[in-house]
This record gives sequence, C-alpha cells and structure tokens, in this order.
Amino acid sequence: MDFRRILSDQRAELDNLDLSALVPRIEETQINLKSKLAQIVIGVRRSGKSTICQKVLLESGVKFGYINFDDENFINLRPEQLNELLETLYRLYGPLEYLFFDEIQNIKDVWSLFVNRLLRQGKRLIITGSNANLLSGELATHLTGRYHQIENFPFSFMEYCTMIGVDVKSYSTIAIGLRQKALDEYLMKGGMPEIVYEHQYSSYIKGLVESIITKDICKRHNIRNVAGIRKLANHVLDMVGQEIQTNELAKKINMTHPTVGNYLKYLKESYLIREVPLFSYKNLDRQKIRKYYAIDVAFISNHDYALGSPGYGWRLENVIALELMRRINPESDQLFYLKKNKSYEVDFVVVKSGNVVELIQVTYDFSNPSQKLWNRELMGLVKGSEAVNCDNLTLVVLEGKPGVEIIEDKKIKIVKASDWLLNLD
Repeated sequence: MDFRRILSDQRAELDNLDLSALVPRIEETQINLKSKLAQIVIGVRRSGKSTICQKVLLESGVKFGYINFDDENFINLRPEQLNELLETLYRLYGPLEYLFFDEIQNIKDVWSLFVNRLLRQGKRLIITGSNANLLSGELATHLTGRYHQIENFPFSFMEYCTMIGVDVKSYSTIAIGLRQKALDEYLMKGGMPEIVYEHQYSSYIKGLVESIITKDICKRHNIRNVAGIRKLANHVLDMVGQEIQTNELAKKINMTHPTVGNYLKYLKESYLIREVPLFSYKNLDRQKIRKYYAIDVAFISNHDYALGSPGYGWRLENVIALELMRRINPESDQLFYLKKNKSYEVDFVVVKSGNVVELIQVTYDFSNPSQKLWNRELMGLVKGSEAVNCDNLTLVVLEGKPGVEIIEDKKIKIVKASDWLLNLD
C-alpha cells in the first residue's frame, strides 16, 4: 500500500480548506489544545466534525499531521501496518505537535489500543468518530478518563442564520421577518452543513440515512437483517416526539424485544436518533419509556417509506430538543419529558446537577389558541410545575404573541421560537 501517496492526497485536500468560508461552531471552543487529554469529537456523519478540528488546528498555527481513515484506500489496512503509516506521516509532515485522526473507528479491533499507546508516549491527539461507542465502549475502557469528549451536532439555527447571512441581533421589522423565513426553511431542510444552499436535498439526506444504517451500524455490528433495522429506523423517525415502549414497538414491527432494544441502541450510537426519557423517580420507568428525536430535522421526512411530511409542530419540537441537548452539560445535566397518564404532559424537563430548573412546552400556532390547546400547553405547565416543584415555565411558539401569562400564581413566559433559538428571549 502506497501510504505516501494516500497521505499526500489527503494533505492536498486539507490545504485547500478555505477558512474564511467557514461558520464559527460552538464545538470549536470546547477543544482544548493545551490539554494532554485526547480531544475526541463525535457525532453523526457529515455534521462537520472534521472541518471543526481542521479549523481549530489551522487557526492555532500548531504543526499537526492528518490521517483520514474514512478512505477506501484503508479498507484492508492491517494492524501491523499502523507503525508504517505513522512513520510515513512524520516523513511527509516532519516534526509534529499534534496527530489528527479522522473517523478512527474504521481501524477495526485495535484502534483503541493504538490510541492508548500514542497517549502513553505523550502524543497530543485530536480524534473524530461517527459512533458513540467510540467512548461508551472500548476507548473508555482503555483510556480510563484520559480523553475529553465533544459532541458535534448539525448546524444550530444560530449557525444556519450565520451561514446564509441573516441578521441574528437586530429587532427591525425586516430582520425579524428574515429570521422567521430562515426558521421556516430550517424546519424543513435541517442543518447538515453540505445542504445549506441546496434545494434538492432529499436524495442527499436519504443517502446519508442509508449510509448510517449500512456502514455505521450493519457493517460494524455484523447485522444481516438490514431490512429489519431499516424498518425500525424508519418507524422511529416517523414517530419523533411520541412516546415509545420497546415491548410495544417489538410487537408492532414483529421483532423480538431484545432485538428491538439492540437496534435502538445502535441507532443511538450512530447518532441517527437521540433519546429523551420519561421524568420519573423510578429508574425502571426512565429505562423503559422514552421519546426519540432525529439528529437533524431533515431526517424526519427524508427516508425510505416516510409517512408524508410531519407538520411544523413536530419539526419545531425536534429542533427545540436538539437545541436543549446542545445547551446542557452532558456531564451534569439531563433532559426529560413529563407525563401523568392522560392528565397532562410537558415536552421538556431540564435538570441541572440533579435539580429541575425549567419546564418547556413547544407548540406551533398559539396566535389564537382554542380552549383545548390552552389547557394542554399552559395548564400542562402549571400541573407539571406542581409535580416537580419548579416555577421556571416557558412556552415556545412558532406563531403567536410573546409575553407572560399568570395562571394559578404561576408565571409562564411565552417566547417566539426564533428568539428562543437565538437567545434573544
């Protein structure tokens, strides 16, 4: 294998990166180049992990070597060739301060041992991967805390606006209108970086979903029933924001309960979906009842056999869920939903360091709410507030007048979704 040619081609791609065309990402600030810990950026395919790392390294001016393992030339790479590959990297780049390994999980079986050895030798590492098992499984076992995890999401609405040149601060009529138009587009197209300017994005997203299923899941876990896990993925994507119990789901799609549990785990590990458990003081309830959201809102309707196009309400809830996941600290904070039989439901419960700090409802149109909608959204917050002893209550609306409602001595803040997503509320 001609390692020198392969790495030279990869370096040429890196040298062509135009930093001036890139949008600042929040994940950039989380990468600590001064740390001796491996900096590991994980997230769904094509969400910009590599670009973020490249931008941070190039702007810092440090000397680094780059290997992209998501390269067809490395399909048959053997463990005993890793030293030769590393030798070629130094021959091409010279002395290095950092080693940047892209999609390192593609080195089957031994990549964690390889990384661990380099850390013992004092190497500074930047690593990306498209599978959460990168940390929750083998790497965490071998590194025993010698890593810093950064989760990468697709573009937030703030980043999307910045990318297309929409003013995110002004309160002028024009700026507000353009932000609303951008949000309408974002709710349909999502935030995958490569489709921001594309109008024909459906085929791209469908292909991406298929790649995640076949490459990141089936190939990695040696799953033969590709049709089965594809069916499950499509079903979950059709039910974003709706309560799912694995035993009921297994019956519905004619699979065994353990199989459905494993498949859901793989879908989460590959970052195709994210989960929000039921808020309960009983651990068993938190484990068995959950809601799922697509890692990008575009995945909701751009997959095989999608059931039409879910309304703006479901899409908005999915977007708010992802934004909350970006904002919380994964090491100390948690996100739940709250439900009391058919009495009331609260879309999101934000828990920080074990304490409930906010309850959030999401609805599409609250401009002229019916009594039923009023009771569902506002009274749901009031009842939820009493259940968990939290008075910080928020209703996020796409359409409707912002303000404050006081019900039973509970103050409920009503905010426009575009303002909430941009931290203007």
